[in-house]
Amino acid sequence: MAKNDSFFNEIYGTYFNVVSSILRQAQEKQLTKDSLELLVREQAFADSCLTIPKALQDGSWPLLQKDMTTPLQHTPTMPLTILQRRWLKTLLSDNRMQLFDVDCTGLEDVEPLFSQEQFVYFDRYNDGDPYDDPQYKQHFRLLLQAIAEKRRVEISFLNNKNDNMRKKYLPTQIEYSAKDDKFRLKAVCGSSLHYVNVARIKDCCLLETANVEICEQKVPERCKLTALLTDERNALERAMLHFSHLEKTTERLDEKQYKLHLTYDKSDAIEMVIRILSFGPLLQVQEPASFIELLRKRLQKQLALQADK
Repeated sequence: MAKNDSFFNEIYGTYFNVVSSILRQAQEKQLTKDSLELLVREQAFADSCLTIPKALQDGSWPLLQKDMTTPLQHTPTMPLTILQRRWLKTLLSDNRMQLFDVDCTGLEDVEPLFSQEQFVYFDRYNDGDPYDDPQYKQHFRLLLQAIAEKRRVEISFLNNKNDNMRKKYLPTQIEYSAKDDKFRLKAVCGSSLHYVNVARIKDCCLLETANVEICEQKVPERCKLTALLTDERNALERAMLHFSHLEKTTERLDEKQYKLHLTYDKSDAIEMVIRILSFGPLLQVQEPASFIELLRKRLQKQLALQADK
């Protein structure tokens, strides 16, 4: 197939797609004469009802048997176009994707649509995690395994004060911050929820499988806040980036005003305060009063530090 002809090849046409749908139903043993005609009417052309059902049922297209099943053993799938394969190669070239040990078989001879050097990131810190570091990859994949198998881990790491720590955790999630360009582990230790930056892990080993009841009980306490955002200096786009890891809804009020509803873990309250204050007057929290009080205390603390200088 020539590169420029892929979009016009018959396998990307209506007939191929509707017959694929019919054969999928036949493989599931759910196909009847009525459902066959219904699929043709819904997915093909007006006159296709005169050709497709007849060709399938009289054996002109030897794809269906008399009992409306198919001799095919594999479900028909749409092959990827050259453009789609190049886009996939671009995504898989990202060093963050390599952390997941993705199989790139079939893309070896494909040129990426874009090189990583062509991507420019704004409003992001430059001290991201060392994704190409072999030890980082090993720790990341081991944590993924622990989450999938619901196993505990024992981790040696540096805390925020650069003290060496060693604790046993039950990993629940790995979160990514687009603003910080870092991954962090969300895990249960005892009866509380902890966070550990993956880049600060020095050693990690798998332990026993955790009790299923323990895995289900450790649900973090959730908090909600509502804030009014003024879209100046690209504030809306920045907010979508800063809070990309959160559950949120955005309500447009007028040309520049938006109302944000953010849901976050209670243990992340201080981090939320810092992120919201970074927007200055462009992001004003409306509720709850308890979070507004956290903002006030943070600002008072900063003013006190400046006064001491």
